[in-house]
Amino acid sequence: MRIALQIQGKSYDFEEVPTGFQIVARLGLEKTALALKTPQGTLDLAQTIKEGPIAILTAQDVEGLALIRHSLAHVLAQAIKELYPEAQIAIGPVIEDGFYYDIAREEPFTLEDFPRIEERMRDILKRDLPLQRAVLSRKEALALFKEAQESYKVHLIEDLPPGAEISTYTQGAFTDLCRGPHVPKTSYLPPHFKLMKLAGAYWRGDAKSPMLQRIYATAWATQEDLTTYLTRLEEAERRDHRRLGKDMTLFHFQEEAAGAVFWHPKGWCLYRILQDFVRKRLEKNGYVEVCTPQLVDRSLWEASGHWDKFRENMFITETENKVLAVKPMNCPCHVQIFKNTLRSYRELPLRLAEFGSCHRNEPSGSLHGLMRIRAFTQDDAHIFCMPEQISSETKRFCTLLEDMYQAFGFSKFSVKFSDRPIKRAGTDATWDQAENALKQAATAAGLTYTLNPGEGAFYGPKLEFVLKDVLNRDWQCGTIQVDFVLPERLGAEYVGADGARHRPVMLHRAVLGSFERFIGILLEHYSGHLPPWLAPVQGVVTTITEGAENYARELQATCEEGGLRMLCDLRSEKISYKIREHSLAKIPALLVLGKKEAQDRTVTLRFLGQEKQETLPLSAAISYLQNWAKAP
Repeated sequence: MRIALQIQGKSYDFEEVPTGFQIVARLGLEKTALALKTPQGTLDLAQTIKEGPIAILTAQDVEGLALIRHSLAHVLAQAIKELYPEAQIAIGPVIEDGFYYDIAREEPFTLEDFPRIEERMRDILKRDLPLQRAVLSRKEALALFKEAQESYKVHLIEDLPPGAEISTYTQGAFTDLCRGPHVPKTSYLPPHFKLMKLAGAYWRGDAKSPMLQRIYATAWATQEDLTTYLTRLEEAERRDHRRLGKDMTLFHFQEEAAGAVFWHPKGWCLYRILQDFVRKRLEKNGYVEVCTPQLVDRSLWEASGHWDKFRENMFITETENKVLAVKPMNCPCHVQIFKNTLRSYRELPLRLAEFGSCHRNEPSGSLHGLMRIRAFTQDDAHIFCMPEQISSETKRFCTLLEDMYQAFGFSKFSVKFSDRPIKRAGTDATWDQAENALKQAATAAGLTYTLNPGEGAFYGPKLEFVLKDVLNRDWQCGTIQVDFVLPERLGAEYVGADGARHRPVMLHRAVLGSFERFIGILLEHYSGHLPPWLAPVQGVVTTITEGAENYARELQATCEEGGLRMLCDLRSEKISYKIREHSLAKIPALLVLGKKEAQDRTVTLRFLGQEKQETLPLSAAISYLQNWAKAP
């Protein structure tokens, strides 16, 4: 049976349906090809390929690197089974920058076990073991893993739907349950990996299930890539916002209020600077600010659909035989403000903004400084508009978002389009309408986006705006969502030009996301060296010797009258000690005064990270600092 296949953009003839091995041999890529990307999905080289077009995956491809990580997860499991035969293996997926494997073992692993496990993994790579795929019946698969006493694999098989294909991969004496695909042999896997950390993980994420040990690893195509990644991690550790928050005396956390922030004076100053900046931008863009209750009866959450879709993340309290929820989001309350008065189409779009304090019952194990917390405040807003206004409002929002991101030093962002999730409200027809409207709006706004399937909100699709920081890490911050569902469920209406009542469209939107998380991102992006306009303390007036104290106090007062945020340090410490201390606190400017400056009424300016210093007359120094600290 002669067959022609499109491979890497060219046509090739074969005498019969070829395997992946035959295809890569034809192209002379036996040593570099890992798998094939085909219309049937990504396939092992051992599988037959019936149709094209076909792409060859190597370690240089994103999919190829994921394949390497997937196969190395199996190597990790094999190494553990060889070294610790009593251990049971659970699941081991690929994640960003690497993979993990969950292990059940009575004696806990420690970091001291890692070198031994890594050594065994590298030994397995050298054995050149083929990764051989087999398709089994449910009965065969259950018998295999019951005999091996792998109870977690048995649970996985039992949970598969009837008729599901069950496949395994075997390398040497080790067999794992897996859909694949994998690299052909263990020798194809690069040794550029490292076991990183241990964590606890409940089986299937259920706190009622057994606690497993999760071993995290990273893996890369080259040693250079691995070294770069580990260096980036070291830099990320140095920039950790929790450490910076302590050094800069901005905030702290404690167990008595897990997932909530104790803001110190400097930190709260930074918070208010950020909030004031956002408020001014919103006012210029036609938003009106509102404030809605923290505690709302469950009846509203049931009507909106949140009780059904989001209940497990809500904090609940009871009083006078009523069940109340601390609001996890602001949207249902904003609908109440909209519908409190019968609106005319002439009032649309109506842009309601709120710095809404929200609470979500995040698992304690997922909490992470300012980045993942339970109590937070969003720069939230909801735009009530007519369907024909969706595109213009989306375009207007994107302009606002880009302007604000640039002000914070983020010149580029990427966009993801998240469509309907499995767990959702509304009909398919409603979702078709919402997704088509958002795609048209994105096109009208000149956006290019990648698809993020199934990640929309339960009430509508969304565009997610992703910032990239100085360490090349992605941070999803802004979002705009098209919602036809909540206005329908909550009975929002306006009077149209035809005199009839119509449902508004509701656009949920945020630029920063939450103030807390965005402050964490800013601290790590700038390593605490915030732009002068954002710095809670822009400078410290400090004396070198006695005799300049009165001039220092006068200078501080003059700076503050000029709108600058200044402290005064009159301690009798050495100036080198003061410089070190204020540098650790990331104070952008030091205004150094000695006897000569006091006599001449001058100021010596020294800026964080710069050795150079300059002495200026008092009025010139104030003018210079005002321009330097001016907000964008």
